[in-house]
Order: sequence, then structure tokens, then C-alpha cells
Amino acid sequence: ARLANDLGRGHGTDVQERLRQEAQSILEWGADADRILTSEEIFGTEENPALLGGQSEHTVFHSKESNSVIKFTIPPYFGAQGAIDYLRNIESCNRLFGDNIHFLGILEMEQGPAFVISQPFVEGVEPTLDEIATWFENNGYQSTGYNRWSNPGTGTEIADAHTGNLIKTADGELIPIDLQVLTEGNLPNPQFPLPTLLEVRGEIFMPNEAFAAMNAERDEQGLATFANPRNATAGTLKQLDPKIVAQRPLAFLAHGLGAYEGPELPSEHDFHALLDALGIPRNQPVFTVSTLEGLLESVARINHDRHDLGYGTDGAVVKLLDRREREQLGYTSRAPRWAAAYKFLPEQKETRLHSVTVQVGRTGVLTPVAELDPVLVSGTTVSRATLHNEEEIQRKDIRLGDTVIIEKAGEIIPAVVKVVLEKRAPDSKPFSLFDHVGGQCPSCHGPISKEEGFVAWRCTNFECPAQAVSKIKQFASRKALDIEGVGETVAEALVSRGLCRTPLDLFTLDEATLGGLNLGTDDEPRRFGEKNAAKVIEALQQARSKPLARWLYAMGIRQVGESAAKELSRLHATLGELAKSLILTEILKDTRADAKKKNELLIPYAITGDVGPAVAESILAFFQSEAGNHVLERLTALGIDPSSANYLPKAAEVDLSAMPLAGKTFVLTGTLTIDRDEMKRLIEEKGGKVSGSVSAKTHFVVAGEGGGSKRDKAIQLNVPVIDEDTVRAMMG
Repeated sequence: ARLANDLGRGHGTDVQERLRQEAQSILEWGADADRILTSEEIFGTEENPALLGGQSEHTVFHSKESNSVIKFTIPPYFGAQGAIDYLRNIESCNRLFGDNIHFLGILEMEQGPAFVISQPFVEGVEPTLDEIATWFENNGYQSTGYNRWSNPGTGTEIADAHTGNLIKTADGELIPIDLQVLTEGNLPNPQFPLPTLLEVRGEIFMPNEAFAAMNAERDEQGLATFANPRNATAGTLKQLDPKIVAQRPLAFLAHGLGAYEGPELPSEHDFHALLDALGIPRNQPVFTVSTLEGLLESVARINHDRHDLGYGTDGAVVKLLDRREREQLGYTSRAPRWAAAYKFLPEQKETRLHSVTVQVGRTGVLTPVAELDPVLVSGTTVSRATLHNEEEIQRKDIRLGDTVIIEKAGEIIPAVVKVVLEKRAPDSKPFSLFDHVGGQCPSCHGPISKEEGFVAWRCTNFECPAQAVSKIKQFASRKALDIEGVGETVAEALVSRGLCRTPLDLFTLDEATLGGLNLGTDDEPRRFGEKNAAKVIEALQQARSKPLARWLYAMGIRQVGESAAKELSRLHATLGELAKSLILTEILKDTRADAKKKNELLIPYAITGDVGPAVAESILAFFQSEAGNHVLERLTALGIDPSSANYLPKAAEVDLSAMPLAGKTFVLTGTLTIDRDEMKRLIEEKGGKVSGSVSAKTHFVVAGEGGGSKRDKAIQLNVPVIDEDTVRAMMG
């Protein structure tokens, strides 16, 4: 308080006098509080502490004797915040990030008084700005400007978050170091007794306004928009990249209590009070009633007001208030007896279907979408509705120009319920998706096909721009061409910035273009960086000589997975030979189920079950199409000619001593001394095959430490279980 009062007097615009007064007040306060230090008190007997450096307002030493970092602020800045805010920031950092910073006292220097703090020494290096951004996003923060972050969940705001404020340890963990906390955000109410264990259950969702804003931003960037908030939320939660999840406007509402250890909560009201005290958002509105009439009135009110909530809901939940009464009622095998869900009937409206738009998804699936005359349904205007696929259209006999009844499935997704046949035009014709698009992909005009047993039409063009992001991601994946650094975020940026329309466009990029790639937004740019760009260019150079099997897997041709790609590579020396394969042509011509064992032309090749008529048809159709020919032409222009690394078409003509594992099938389980993919590669190089599951046809199970169900099944089927040393000995 003394320091606050002294510094609060101020001297207007006389900066020098204000700083002199601040320094004097700090010295007087330090003397009164007995916090004036000497260098001996700071470093003890240590003579030469290591100077770590520092920035304009401080100097930092490493005290090996105490294995701590000692920081001296150089007056008059005090961390560029002022003395009192600087001390408060120490407390905030300790509470929020567990920094364990200690204010030691004040040291008199020639320039004035310096604050002295200590904290544990952390061995590491400076992270990159991208790594810092990832750390903040993973912890729920969003960028609000240069070196500024805000956590919308807690209200915490951070500034000055540059490379000097986080340390990257040897295991890749980022440790915050004295961040500048602008706002500490919501903390639990200290007057409320806190539980030792609290499990909160609720719903993750995307508010309507936030969803619309996100879709508008994606549309501006040239990215595909989401159909509705529910799909966007579900897709976000399935993401493996936490940076993508952090960028999506997710929200949470609590509505239930799970595991709990703490002060008794006699009723639902007490649980709500606990949530409010902890700053956890909860489901509202909540009505408390004591009669059946009051319950029905409340449900009707929610049904009326739910369209103004800002998010979709399709019902109300009725719960017993008193928790002791809940225990008396108990549970059935599937649900509690003390709660029931009341589902609202979806609102239905008539409108006219005037046309059908066909969208191409990221996996090449063609999805028909009904274009409707706009109509208000469940609080929002609906002008489009998915028709799912051609089979669904035929089942409901939907035709262009029909009057249809629509509703929102689950109050979220617009859907066509049925056709009003009485209002159908007499000259209407059944809808054919193939005819509607002229047999071509609407995005790239490549060929489309529908596999037997499937309802979806697909674009089979490897270079279809609508599939660019997913194709580039597949192309660069570890099991494909292993182009490190090109994941979904980079792929989306390359496509949205117009740098890549197809995977092969990666080979046209240079280091300068990649280094300047903006992974963020125009308002908040985030550069890919020269170091990352150099790694990608090097990986692309190495990809040129990757074996044929990897290239086939990378191209993402339908029906061609990793195993099929390896078998095709065994049967064909080059990509050009595969494109005109006589073996695959013969497989297609001979329609017998056991053709590979009875056809004299096919018998010598001992073709495995990984390659059959479906794979043969998919490969030949692709390379005979205009799109497939274009891929071959581009590869030739790029000087790339993928060749097989396991070419062994006729095993009988090969020296089997060089292939000691030929004809043997292995299954890997448990923890090995090397990566499983590497062990798989070693086995396949020696002629063996690696399967993902144990069967009677498995020759050996290679078991490392652990290994559960696969080891048990091997024992059950009398399949030999061997260790890593044994299989290496078999390789010779």
C-alpha cells in the first residue's frame, strides 16, 4: 500500500521527475520492508554466475549453486509495466502457469533500484513463433494481435508472448517463463467450498453466429464451408491437430454431474451454484415447477423461446430436483428414472425445389444438394438441403420442380421429407445424377464412377481441385511420400492461397514461396518460415526417388491401399508398365472366382488376394482416363519415373536365398526396439509380408514387450510367437 500511494501521486507529463520519484519510493519501501539486498545475499558464495543475457529492461544470470535463474530489472522499466504491476504479474504467473517465481528484494545499482527475482533453471532452447502459437492454442488461447493472446473460456489475456518468454525442453515441451498477464480472468469464488473431485458433463456446440462467421471466413479463403453447426462441431472434435480445433469457435454448456467428492449438493440448485462459482457455463433457461401444469407450461415456453437461444436444440429435459429422491428412484439398465427427455416435433414447411447442385467432397464423393425457394423453418431461413445420394433421391422420387416438404432433422440439418405429389408437374422426369452432370465431375470434368455395392458416385481424378487438400495430405503422409511439414494446415494454406491445385504442384514450389506461406489469416498472419520450407523442399527432392509402391499409395487411387500398392509394385517394374498392365487386363477378362489359380497366364505370378478385379478395374480405368494420362504427362515433365523396389513377378525365377522370408506372413505386436513401419519395411525387403491381424494363414507373430490379443490369438491358433532377435536372424 505504501508503494502504491507513493507511485500514485505522479508528476503529470514530467517523465523524468516521475521516474525519479518512482525509484525513490521503491528504495524507501524496500528499506521499510527490509527488502534491500546485497550481491552476496543473492548469489551466496558463488563468484561467477553465468550471464544468460536479457532484453532492454533486465539482465539474467544462472546461479549454478542454487540451480536457479536470477533476473535483475533495470530501472526505470520494471518489466515495462511499472513496479506494482510487475509484482502483481509475478503472482499471476505463479497462479496461472505454475512459474514458481520468487521476489527476492531490491538491489541498489548506479542506475537506480533493481527488482531481483528468482525462478527454477530450465534447460532448453528458444522455440519458434509457430511453436509458441501452437502452445497457446493448445491451452485454449486465441491470438488478438502481435504477441497477444486471450483465453475466451477464462478471460485471461497475455501480452509480450515472444520467444524469450517460453523455453523448449529436450522432449519438446514448452515451459512459460514470466509471461505478461494483462487480465487474470475468472477465478473460483474463494468463499465457495471447493470439491476435491468434480466431473462435469455437458455439450460442446458451435453458436449460430460464430458458425456463420467461420463459414464466411472460410468462403473468403476459398475453403469448403460446413453444412451446419452440428457437423462442424463433430468434425472439429475428431480432428487430430489441436491447432485446428483451437481455431474453431466451440462453446460448452454444463448440464450434469458425474464423479464428485466434496461438500454435499442436496439439490440441482446447489450444483448450479457450484458451476456459477467456478465460472463454468451451464445450460439455461432452467425452470423449477411443482405441478404437472407448470411442467407442461415450461416445456411449451422452451419450445417457443428456443429459436432465440443462439444455438439449435430439439427438446427439453425434465429432472427431479432433490438428489435424495433421485437415489430412491434409481436407474434402469439404460437411463435414470428421475429424468426424461421431451422431444419437440420438428416444424415442417412447403417449398419448391427449383434445381439441384452437385458438390464434390474432399474424398471425391458427389453429393446432390436441393436448391429451394427460401422458407423460414425453426427460426432460420432455409434455401438448401442435402439430398444425400442418388439412391435417396430415387427412394423419395424427388424431381426438379417438385413442391416438397422440408424440416430440420434434429432442429439442425435441413432435410427433404417428402414430395407433394398433388402439385407435381405432369412432364417431370426422374432425376439421374450421372445425366445431370453429364458423366463428369463438376469440379474438374474428370470421370466419375460408382462402385458395385455402393450408392455414391465419385470423381476418380487424382488431380481434382475439389479434393486438393485431402489429396495433398495423403500424398505427403508418412506411409506415402513422407514429405515432412506438409500436413492439413499447410495443405489448406497452399490451396487457399492458390499455390497448389493438385499434389504434383508441390514440385513446382520454391523455398522462397514456401517460406512466405501465410498459415494464418490476412489480419493475423503466421509465416511458414524458411527453415520449414527448406525441410519440405529437401523432402520433395527425396520423394522423386521413392519406390513405386509409395507413389501408388500416395496417389490415393480408389481400392489401392498400402498392401495392394506393394503387390502391384511386385508385379510391375515401373509406373508406365503398370498403366498398360497386361496382368491386370487378364484379371479383368477372366471373371472366374479362382482365375488367379487356374488361368495359365496368371498362375506364374502367384498374385495375392490384395489385387483382384476391383483393384484391376480401378487402376486401368484411372490410367485410361484423360485425368490419368495427364498425371503421366506431368510426371514425365517433372522428370519423375517411379520404379519398383520389390519387383518380383515370378518367384520361381528368382534366387530365393536372397529373399529368405519369401512366402512368409508376419504379424507385429507389442513394443519393438524400432518403429513398426521400419520393421515392416525390413521384412518386406526380404520377401515377407506383414499383416495386421492373426489368422490360420499367419506364419509368425513377432512380439515385443506387451502385446495382448494378437499374442493370445496366435497361441490359440498354434501360430509360432517369436521375438525381434529371431526374425532378424531369419533375415540373415
